[in-house]
Amino acid sequence: MLRAALFVFAIVQGKVASFSLAPAAGMPRAPVAHSRQQQQRAAGLQLKAPEDPEHEAKVDKALKAMVGFSNSYCKNTGTSYCSDLSIPAVVIKGLAEHKVTLGAPLCPCRHYEDKEAEAKDGYWNCPCVPMRERHECHCMLFLTKDNEFAGDKQFISVEETIEVTKGMSIL
Repeated sequence: MLRAALFVFAIVQGKVASFSLAPAAGMPRAPVAHSRQQQQRAAGLQLKAPEDPEHEAKVDKALKAMVGFSNSYCKNTGTSYCSDLSIPAVVIKGLAEHKVTLGAPLCPCRHYEDKEAEAKDGYWNCPCVPMRERHECHCMLFLTKDNEFAGDKQFISVEETIEVTKGMSIL
């Protein structure tokens, strides 16, 4: 079965940054969908909230926990956030949503055939194995000082994260 690859482009400090949201190396890749609805689905976006009436409250609680975790992890590892704080805000929101829906902070920047199995496996749960072993964060959440997109901040507030991600969902 072919797995879709998705590329996200952002302008950070006047430079175009490309983030590949592709499956692991060596996996066959299908072209990215072309219609707006298919692109949103491929990016993991869904316009309607899950049917659990307490979902938003659970995500808010998980968001606070993930912001706290991310700030502590930056400080403890000597990494920093991207100079464009919308990048870590969106990633943290995705981690919080996965924490609520899957029970683990599965990396929101990758495509999975089976999210539940991946969350159970733990390899891509934040901080993922590549980050823990080599300080390589696919999501650009935790950046080393030699990364050209690394900012000087190791702290993002819950309020900043909520403001940037208002109305967004990866589900």
